[in-house]
Formats: sequence, structure tokens, C-alpha cells
Amino acid sequence: MSDRIKAILFAAILCLICSVLLTTASTGLKGFKEVNVLIDKRRNILKSVGLVQEGRTYTPDEIQTIYSQQIKELWVDPDGSLIEKPRPDEQDIPLYVYVEKEQIQAYIVPINSRGLWGRIYGYLAIKNDGTTGFTVYKHSETPGLGGEIEKAWFQKNWVGKKIADQGGEFVSVSIAKGETEGVVPEDKKSHYVDGISGATLTGKYLSTGIKDTLENYEPVSIRFRKNLVNKPAG
Repeated sequence: MSDRIKAILFAAILCLICSVLLTTASTGLKGFKEVNVLIDKRRNILKSVGLVQEGRTYTPDEIQTIYSQQIKELWVDPDGSLIEKPRPDEQDIPLYVYVEKEQIQAYIVPINSRGLWGRIYGYLAIKNDGTTGFTVYKHSETPGLGGEIEKAWFQKNWVGKKIADQGGEFVSVSIAKGETEGVVPEDKKSHYVDGISGATLTGKYLSTGIKDTLENYEPVSIRFRKNLVNKPAG
């Protein structure tokens, strides 16, 4: 057998061994990865309503404990009523509620929006018609530009913004092109957050995605704005 054939066989065997090891490792770690993804999502849900502090490290057990005590996973039917489980062949959508002393303090809407380079996933928390927090747990935006959507300075801008006008009509919350000061009229500032310099398209796509999502949740949002919902289903 020539040296060339030996080299080719060695390389082939080495590739096969590496492939087997990688496949085994990937399969073995799949469960851990899924748990970590779930914990991260729940941490972001808690963050959106201020139940975890920025900059503090929480163990998975701490996140699970806080989540199980104060967050309830529900569904919303097309009429805006809260239900405990989705119904087969119905257009029910998921909703999370922050509960304290058996009273709903805020509801949390999952965000799945188009971004410049991929999907943007996060949560928007709302109390009546005012937002209490916005978080992002997964995105593909450019670091230092659109990637700023995951930073604390950007997410803090969402606190207190309104999704409805003074007449109770749905407006949504949009991202301005740069700072709102001098760009957005005074009477509309409650519906805008400061944009990210150099990331106009990220802001545009995310604004559209959030508006589309909130329109789907408008039937239940109306019920919250009219104080018709204060306790979780069940």
C-alpha cells in the first residue's frame, strides 16, 4: 500500500471518528441545551416585568422558583378571553401573565419579528395600556448596531410607553430614527422609543413586527385596558 493511500485512509478514518464523537456529544448534550434555552426564555419573561435584576446572576433553580410562583402560562382565544389550554384546530395564541396575590399585574406577549439578518425573539410586558418592559433573548442583528436591541439602555426605553392613545384606540409602540427628541411630535412621544444609530432597518422591521403581534393580541388587550381582566383563568 502506497504512502498516499495510507494518508487518505488515515484522514478518512480520522474524519469518521470525529463525526461519531461530535454526533454523540451533540445527542448527549441536547437535553442540557433545551433546558438552558427554556431557562433563558423564562429569565427574559421575568426580566420584562422587573422580577429579576439587571446585572445579577441567578441560578437555574432561582429562575424556576420565581417563574413558577409569579408567572402563569395561558392562551387567548380569538375573542380575547383567557383560557388554560389551546384548543385543537382553533386560532388560540400564547400569553404569559404576572400574578401577585392572585391578581394579574401585567401580561407578557411573545415577540417573533423579522430583523435585518434573521428573526428577533423576545417579550413585551404590558400593564393595562402601558408597557413595563421589553427583552430580547435571540437575534442575528449586527453587534454594535442592530445588536443593541439586547442592551439594557435600549430596553429601558420601553418602560411606560403606551400601546393605545388617549381615546383607547390601538397605536402600538414604534422605534424612532434616532432619538425621539426633535424627531417625534410631543403628543406622540409616549408611543415611540429612541432608535439605534446606524440600525434604521432593524428598528423598522422590529417596529412592524411588534405592531403586527400586538394587533393579534388586541382583543385581549382591550379587555385589560377596560379592567375586565384581573385574575388568571382557572
